[in-house]
Amino acid sequence: MANRKNPKSARKKEGKSPAAESGSGRCSEETTGGTKFYTWLMLLALLGVWSSLAVVYFDIVDYESVLDRAQEFHSNFSQALQGKLSSYDSDGDGDFDMDDAKILLGVGQPPGAEPAEERIVFSDHASQSTNQQQHSGPASQSGAEHPTLAEEDFVPDSASGAGADAIDTSGVLVEEPSTQERAVPSGRYQTSSKLTQDADPAAEPEPQSASEGEREIEAIPTGAADGPPPSEPQPKVKAKKKKPKLLSAFDKGIRTEIEAADKLRKKGHLQEALREFESLVRKYPQSPRARFGRAQAEDDLAERLRSNDLLLRAINSYREAADLPDVTSDLLRAALKRRAERQQFLGRTRGSLATLERLVQIFPGDVGLMNDLGVAHLLLGDNKGAKRVYEEVLAVAPDDGFAKVHYGFILKSENKIVESIPYLREGLESDDPGTDDGRFYFHLGEALQRVGDASAYQWFERGHQRGHFASVWQRSLYNVAGLKAQCWWTAQETGYTELVKDLERNWKTVRDEGLAVMDHNTGLFQPEQENLRERGEWGQYTLWQQGRRVSNTCQKVPKTCALMEKYPESTGCKRGQVKFSVMQPGTHVWPHTGPTNCRLRMHLGLVVPKTGTRIRCINQTRWDPLSSLLSILTHHHHLCCPHLRGWEEGKVLIFDDSFEHEVWQEAETLRLIFIVDVWHPELSPQQRQTLSAI
Repeated sequence: MANRKNPKSARKKEGKSPAAESGSGRCSEETTGGTKFYTWLMLLALLGVWSSLAVVYFDIVDYESVLDRAQEFHSNFSQALQGKLSSYDSDGDGDFDMDDAKILLGVGQPPGAEPAEERIVFSDHASQSTNQQQHSGPASQSGAEHPTLAEEDFVPDSASGAGADAIDTSGVLVEEPSTQERAVPSGRYQTSSKLTQDADPAAEPEPQSASEGEREIEAIPTGAADGPPPSEPQPKVKAKKKKPKLLSAFDKGIRTEIEAADKLRKKGHLQEALREFESLVRKYPQSPRARFGRAQAEDDLAERLRSNDLLLRAINSYREAADLPDVTSDLLRAALKRRAERQQFLGRTRGSLATLERLVQIFPGDVGLMNDLGVAHLLLGDNKGAKRVYEEVLAVAPDDGFAKVHYGFILKSENKIVESIPYLREGLESDDPGTDDGRFYFHLGEALQRVGDASAYQWFERGHQRGHFASVWQRSLYNVAGLKAQCWWTAQETGYTELVKDLERNWKTVRDEGLAVMDHNTGLFQPEQENLRERGEWGQYTLWQQGRRVSNTCQKVPKTCALMEKYPESTGCKRGQVKFSVMQPGTHVWPHTGPTNCRLRMHLGLVVPKTGTRIRCINQTRWDPLSSLLSILTHHHHLCCPHLRGWEEGKVLIFDDSFEHEVWQEAETLRLIFIVDVWHPELSPQQRQTLSAI
C-alpha cells in the first residue's frame, strides 16, 4: 500500500520522469528528449485534477458535476499517460483519480484505514428520483427515451416555495404536517400546489427510508488485481440514479437563455420570469423546454395570485410543451403529470383522468402512473374503473403497498369486509409512499371491528400516533385543531340554547310533519347508504345538506323548515345535515365516527319506544341489568352508564359524532328522531365561511 504523501512530496515527485525508467530502474538515454514532453503533459493533467479537487474541497461547484468532468477527462487520457500517473496511485486501484488526490491532501482515507464517517450526499433531486423509480416499477416498454442526463443538460433546482393550500387550510387531517415535514406523493389526494413541481419534474417528493433514499452499495475497485484484498473493508458510495433529461437537442443550444429565465422564477420574480419565457416561446416556438418553463411560471404566479385564469393558461402550456415533436420523454412525463395535478386541483377530474390515461399509454410499465390513474377514477366515483386499474397493478407488482390499500378500500366499500382486511393491513405495513393516510387506518380498524377482531384498536392507536386521529376514540379526518373535544354536550355548553328551546317547544309539530312524510308509498325516506348497518332498516329524509336546502323536500314539511330557517348555525353548517331519521326494530348500527370535529349533532326525540333503544359514545360499558332497570325508570341512562344514553320524546340530546358511537334499536316499534347539525361553537365566523363542505 502506498504511503500517505503530502503536497510538498507530490510536487517534488513531479520533477522526476517515471515514464522514462526502464524495468531495472535506470533511465533510458534514448527517451531523454521525450521526457520533457511527457512531463509537461503530466503537469497539465495534475493541475487539472488538483484544481477540480480544490473546487470540490471548497464547495464552489456541485460535486457530482466535478466527478462527471473528471471521469470524462480520465477517459481521454492515453494509456501511456495513465502509466505516468500510476506513481501517484495512493489507494491501490491502479490509476490516479479523485480518491488519490483526496488522500494526498489529507481529506480522504487510504485503503485499509479505519472507515471514515464521510458520505457522498446527493441532492434531494437525485434521491427523489431514486425513490420514484423504485416505486414506479420497470421502465416503459413502448420505446420511450430514458437517456442519462448529459453534462450540458439543464436540471432546475427546487422552487423557492409554493403557497398554502387553496382548498381547505383548516379542515384537514389532525395536526397535518407541513409539506416540508411530510410530502404527499404524485398528487394522490393532494389538491394544492404544495408539491414542489421542479425539485424533480418527473417525480414528486416522497418520504424516504434508509433503504431507498440512502441505500449504500459496496464500490467495485477498477483494478482488482492491484487493489486491496477482498477481505479488507471497501468504501461505500450511494447508488446513483439517472436524472431526468429535460432539454431536447434544440434546447441545448439555448440553454443559457433558459437558465436565465428559470433563475428569475426560482428567485420569486414571477412576472419577469413569465415575460422572459413568453419571449423565448415567441423566439423559439419549437422549444419544448421554453414552453414548459412558461407553464411553470404561469403555475407559480397563479398560486401566488390565486388566479384560476392563470392556472388554466398553465394547464394549456403544459399540454403545448408535451405536444411538440422534439420533446424528451422525461419532459413529456413531467408536463403531463403536472397538468393532471392542476386539472384535478381545479375540479376538472375528467380532464385529469384523460391526461393520466394518455400518460399510461405512453409509459405502460410505470406503476406509479397507473396508481395515479386509479385515484383519478376514485375521485370521479368510478370504483369499478379504479378496481380494474389496481388489479392490473397488483398483477405486475403484487407487493405494491399503494395499490393494496386502495384495492382494500374499494373492497370494503363493496361490503366485502373479510376480503378487504389483508389488502389494507399489508398495504399499511409496507409503509410505501402514499399508504400512511388516515383513511386507510380508519377503514382497516372499522373492518376489523366488524369481524370482531380486537386488534382494530391497535390500528386506531397507530393512526393516532401517526397524527391522523385526535385520539383512539375521536377518529374524524377533517378537523380544526384546538376545538373543545368531548362526547356529550349540554345546551348551555354549546351556546345554542334558543335553538334547543325552540326545538323542544315545537317538537310535536316537527313530529307530525315527519310522520306525514313517512308514508311508505311515497318513498320519501331514503335508506342509509353509508354502509353503517349490520342489520335492520334505517331511513332518512334530508332537508339541508352541506349548508344547502335539498330541492323540494321542505314543501312536505313547511313548518319544520320555517322553524329551522331562523338558525343559520344549523342550516348554514356546510359540514352537517338537517334530517328526519327513522329506525325500525331489529336494527344495529356498527361503531363508527363522523367525518369532522367541526360540528355537533342534536337529536330531537319524536317517537321513542319506552325500552330497547340506546346509543353508546366512546367506551363500551358492560350492560348491568339493575342499572338498566334504573335508567329505564328514570329516563336518564347517563346517571348509571355515562357512555350510554337514550332518547326522550320532546327532548334534545347533543353529542360530538366525531367520537366513536354505536346504536341499537331492539324495541318492538319504530324510533323517529329529528337530527340537527350545528357548527362547533368555538369556530370563528371566518372559519364557518371558509371551511370546505363535507
